[in-house]
Amino acid sequence: MKKPLVAVVGRPNVGKSTLFNRICGRRISIVKDVPGVTRDRIYGDAEWCGYAFSLVDTGGIDKLDTSGFQENIVAQAQIAVELADVVLLVVDGKQGLVPADYEAVEFLRRFNVPVILVVNKIDNNELENTYEFYNLGLGEPMPVSAEHNKGVADVLDVVISKFQSKIDPEKQTDQITKEERKK
Repeated sequence: MKKPLVAVVGRPNVGKSTLFNRICGRRISIVKDVPGVTRDRIYGDAEWCGYAFSLVDTGGIDKLDTSGFQENIVAQAQIAVELADVVLLVVDGKQGLVPADYEAVEFLRRFNVPVILVVNKIDNNELENTYEFYNLGLGEPMPVSAEHNKGVADVLDVVISKFQSKIDPEKQTDQITKEERKK
C-alpha cells in the first residue's frame, strides 16, 4: 500500500517550511525570513496516530515575484499538488488576508484534491485573526503556530481523516518514485 502524500503550499514567508519541519519532527527544509529560499519540492516522512504519510514542502507561489524563479516554483508546486492526496494551504495570520492568498486558492481550484486551510503565526490564540480567511471559501480556517507547535495536532487530525483507510507503516511503500521526484 502506498503512503498518502500531503503537499504544503502557499505564498512566500507564511511558514510552510516551518510547518513542514514541525510535522516531520526534524529540520529538513531551510527556514529563513527571506522569500524564495525554497524553490524545489522537498520531501519528508511523517506519522500521526498510526498513519504514516509523506509530506512535500513547496516554494511560495507569488505572481508578483520578478526573481526569474517563479515559473519553476509554480511548476514544482503543481507537480506536488497533482501527486497529493491532501493539500495544506498555509496563510499568514499576522499579515492577514492578501491578494496572493486568493491567487493560491485559484491555483488549487484546478485540482481535485482536499484542501485544509492553515492560518499560521497564531502564537497567542488570536483567533480573531483567522476570521477573514473564511473569505477564501475553503471552510473553517485552522489556527496554528508552527514555530511553537500550537494547533498542529488539530491539523494532523483533519489530515488523517482525509485518508481512505488506516495505514500500517510496515506495509507501506513510497508513493513517490525517484522519477516523479525528478520532474
